[in-house]
Amino acid sequence: MNYELIDYQCDASVATITFNRPDKRNAMSDEMRSEFIDALEAVANDKSIRALILTGAGKGFCAGGDIAGMQRRMSAPSGEVGFNGWHRQQRVHHAQTLLYSMPKPTIAAVNGAAAGLGADIALACDFIMASQYASFAWSYVLRGIIPDGGGMYFLPRRVGPAKAKELVFTGRKVSSDEALRLGIADRLAGADTLLADAKAWASELSAASPTALALAKGILNKSYESGVHEIFAQGSQAQGICYTSTEHREAVQAFLSKTATKD
Repeated sequence: MNYELIDYQCDASVATITFNRPDKRNAMSDEMRSEFIDALEAVANDKSIRALILTGAGKGFCAGGDIAGMQRRMSAPSGEVGFNGWHRQQRVHHAQTLLYSMPKPTIAAVNGAAAGLGADIALACDFIMASQYASFAWSYVLRGIIPDGGGMYFLPRRVGPAKAKELVFTGRKVSSDEALRLGIADRLAGADTLLADAKAWASELSAASPTALALAKGILNKSYESGVHEIFAQGSQAQGICYTSTEHREAVQAFLSKTATKD
């Protein structure tokens, strides 16, 4: 696959998508979002890929929405602004939903500033690994708007409602060290080893049954919105699928063979 605004690589069953507009701090344009959506769909549908890493080229992870897009939105006829904004939101939410519901582990390897939508993109991943140069800012309010990439859903689940409100109301920058303390970041890594460390972690996270991982992730993603009986029901259905999987059969056979050898 050939892209202009992202870089897509796959090594040892771990895919890496790199936002590749370093001169713009990897701000998300409409064209870049289309490439991102295409790459996410490709990763989701490729059974040989076990995990996904997101990162940014140059000094930034993703600076948020593209300024040129904001300028076009401001210059549109007043009667078109609302619908144009609605259409853009559908694309943003489609990309974020693809990332959040990806049926395999995802890691944001945040190498620099993740601001606005960039911070929301990082939160939509299962895990965040940050370098010492990483920072996070839900800076939407400084532009007179609100988080639109899922930040108002994801952020409270990581830091609690009160801290999420403080970060959204002020739009202030959070350093990598503070991000780790607050629970925004899960691990820190040196800038020189960030990608290598993320790939090693991705390999560890995705070593088990892809079927079990995908089903468990789907249920865990809904656990805060669901009652215990609903989770039990979803778990029962998922377990029934796991019982029929090749991975389960092979794992049980391997365990029984090992037990028989010890006896």
